[in-house]
Amino acid sequence: MNRQSTKKALVLPFIIMAITALVLVAVWFIFNQLIAGIATAILIVVIIIAALMVRQALQKMDNYVDNLSGHISAGSNRAIKNLPIGMVVIDENENIEWMNQFMSERLDRNVISDPVNEVYPNILKQLEKTEEIDIEDRNYHYRVRYSEKEHILYFFDITEEVRINELYNDSKPIIATLFLDNYDEITQNMNDTQRSEINSMVTRVISRWASEYDIYFKRYSTDQFVAYLNQHILDEIEDANFDILSQLREKSVGYRAQLTLSIGVGEGSDSLIDLGELSQSGLDLALGRGGDQVAIKNQNGNVRFYGGKTDPMEKRTRVRARVISHALKDILMEGDKVIIMGHKRPDLDAIGAAIGVSRFAMMNNLDAHIVLNDSDIDPTLRRVMDSIDEKPELKERFISSEEAWDNMTSRTTVVIVDTHKPEMVIDEDILNKANRKVVIDHHRRGESFISSPLLVYMEPYASSTAELVTELLEYQPTEQRLTRLESTVMFAGIIVDTRNFTLRTGSRTFDAASYLRAHGADTILTQHFLKDDIDTYINRTELIRTVELQDNGVAIAHGPDDKIYHPVTVAQAADELLSLDGVEASYVVARREDSLVGMSARSLGAVNVQLTMEALGGGGHLTNAATQLKDVTVEEAIEQLQQAITEQMSRSEN
Repeated sequence: MNRQSTKKALVLPFIIMAITALVLVAVWFIFNQLIAGIATAILIVVIIIAALMVRQALQKMDNYVDNLSGHISAGSNRAIKNLPIGMVVIDENENIEWMNQFMSERLDRNVISDPVNEVYPNILKQLEKTEEIDIEDRNYHYRVRYSEKEHILYFFDITEEVRINELYNDSKPIIATLFLDNYDEITQNMNDTQRSEINSMVTRVISRWASEYDIYFKRYSTDQFVAYLNQHILDEIEDANFDILSQLREKSVGYRAQLTLSIGVGEGSDSLIDLGELSQSGLDLALGRGGDQVAIKNQNGNVRFYGGKTDPMEKRTRVRARVISHALKDILMEGDKVIIMGHKRPDLDAIGAAIGVSRFAMMNNLDAHIVLNDSDIDPTLRRVMDSIDEKPELKERFISSEEAWDNMTSRTTVVIVDTHKPEMVIDEDILNKANRKVVIDHHRRGESFISSPLLVYMEPYASSTAELVTELLEYQPTEQRLTRLESTVMFAGIIVDTRNFTLRTGSRTFDAASYLRAHGADTILTQHFLKDDIDTYINRTELIRTVELQDNGVAIAHGPDDKIYHPVTVAQAADELLSLDGVEASYVVARREDSLVGMSARSLGAVNVQLTMEALGGGGHLTNAATQLKDVTVEEAIEQLQQAITEQMSRSEN
């Protein structure tokens, strides 16, 4: 209601009463003119006096309202200018039209008429997706809302809130467990003086590192330490890429040793018990991947890795192989039958290891079957299966997923070979149905792992899973020896994974090969298994023709986006590129399926291709890794690969 309406509302009753009085006086003239005349005179005087009083009251009201409006307007202006809330008015062209003093004082220039999306980058586009956003501008933090009707941006200052959150996050507790990977092996032949010197060196290096970052640590055994720190310190250590790993490795060289350190870090919980368990789990993960690295494990399951730049040293012993062999026998004997599975699209190593485990079970008079579907057989494996088809006793061991599912009982032991990732096995349903599981693998342990296995035999410094299984067979009864064909397939598995004994080959690899050769492994038949058909050879050559060698010794080759290549062909091309002069690492990118691009990576050891592939969602070894990318073109996959290589190199330089 405006001021004029208010005045009418006040004057109208007075007018009505005056008219009513005049009407009554007029009527009175009919009965008594004298008294009516006197009343009329008095009424006129009263009306005049009342009118003057009403007029004066209305003038006072006008003055009061005018003064009140002025006070409210001045107060509103002061509030808009000085309240700790920013206001930015924009015009229809999204240019800044006006801003209050709160915001203008925080800018180092006049921005009136400037586009708001340039002053505060893409702020309106961000607000299209949500009601409010948090931004940082010139060391201030704001929570921003937009009133589209009035074209006003409201900036709520949350700088103090952000700083308090940062202080809280920085002070979160962290527990780290440090383990000297090969302390026992290095010190077992040392005298007391040498052992004391190397102990002092280790303590000195770790103490200096801990003092630099203000970490409390305690040595609780000859090869293990525990450390306590907070999130802020952990961030600083991560920025330095955990330089303690290289410091200890370099210092130990002067003591005629190659000591390496593995660290498990637990973060993301306020419970010290949970942090301790996460730290130990992270250490197990780092050791399972070959040691000389850090695994930071968060409560939500995320894992970050640092280090892992050296090839794992061969440090498994004959004693460990014998203990594992007897433990595997006991587990299999407790069950009723054995089902063996490799990874999807199994190679010769997976099939060779599976055949070896089936012979292991038969040596102990147990029924064993290997899961293999026709869809998983590639041309190389087809040549092997053709030879197996000629041996009924061996052929009967291979069954389909459906047959395996039907044959399983609650006491069936499922043995997984050449992988430890549940999503990689031939049939995940069989794995989920099994109550008793065993894992035998030679890959570095990844974040994904088969749950609740009864036995895990993972040796990332072994050349192949076939090598590990061969060693286990050596400690079993010899009444049922390996046949010639079984030995040959296992031997071929070692040949494939070592690239004819040139990669990841230790002394134990030759021992295993010698054992298989003594049991009839046929090198000529092995070459037959590994022969290429003409199409495979041409496809591999097509990939190699596209190679581009970069300055850092990295070679990248790729196939056309409209052609599908077999994974084995891609892997063989990556292997062959390593034989070229100047190539330290090779990456081959090619389409595997309509919506899937595969990537194979190989290295001579100077470049850790595992870290590159892990950054793209894959994994593998330091010198042998791979990944797959969905819904991308080959060009887009190469761009992601280049970015991952660049990031890895920058981290290595730091």
